[in-house]
Amino acid sequence: MSPGRQYHATRISGWRHRVASVVAGALIAAGAGATDVTVSGLFPNKAVVQIDGGSLQTLAVGQKSAEGVLLVSVDGDGATFEIDGKRIAVGLGRARMSANPSSVASAVIYANTRGHFITDGQINGLTIGLLVDTGATHVALPASEARRLGLDYRKGKKGSIRTANGIAPAYQIKLDTVRLGNITLYGVDAVVVDSENLSQPLLGMSFLNRLDMKREGDVMTLTKRY
Repeated sequence: MSPGRQYHATRISGWRHRVASVVAGALIAAGAGATDVTVSGLFPNKAVVQIDGGSLQTLAVGQKSAEGVLLVSVDGDGATFEIDGKRIAVGLGRARMSANPSSVASAVIYANTRGHFITDGQINGLTIGLLVDTGATHVALPASEARRLGLDYRKGKKGSIRTANGIAPAYQIKLDTVRLGNITLYGVDAVVVDSENLSQPLLGMSFLNRLDMKREGDVMTLTKRY
C-alpha cells in the first residue's frame, strides 16, 4: 500500500435502518476479565452489538446487557458504552481498547470489508483514524489532518515523497506521542504530505517496527516490544 491510494472505512451514515454485513466497530479487550464489544449496526437510539463473541443483540439507549454493557448514546457514526463505570466511544470501522486493559501494552484491530485495518488512535492526545500500512516508512498524515492536530509541520524538514499520483511535497516531523489501544510510543517519526495525494492517515513502520505484529485472518494483534 502507498500513501497515494484512496482508502475508505466501512461506515453507516445518517439514520438509515440497516445493519452492517461485517464487523463495523469494536471495543477490544486485551486482558483477562475485559469485555469485547462489537458494533454491527445502528438504528435511531439503538445499536446492534456482539458481546464477547456471543449472539447479536439489540440494545436501546439506557439499556444494559446481561454482560453489564450499558448503551449510553448512539450517533450517525458509532455508539458510546459504559463498562465498569467507564464510558468508551466505538466508531464504525474502528477498534479501541476497553476500559480494562491488560498489563501488556497491546491492541487488536479488525479488518473492514475491503480487508484494510483501520482503527482509532491518538496523536499528541487527539483522536485520529489510522490505516495500518506496512508499506509506509513513516506515519503519514495529510496536511489537513496535521493542521487539525495543531502540528506546525512547516517547521519540519522539507522534502518530497513519491506517491501513486506522482511526487508530492512533504515535511518530516517528530510526533510527541502516538497511542493505539493501550500502546503509547514517544518520539515517532512522521511525514506530512502537503498535497491532495494523501486522504487517509497511515500508521507506518516508524510506529509498527517497535511492535510485534500477529495476523490471524481478519484480526491483527499488535504488542509493544520496547
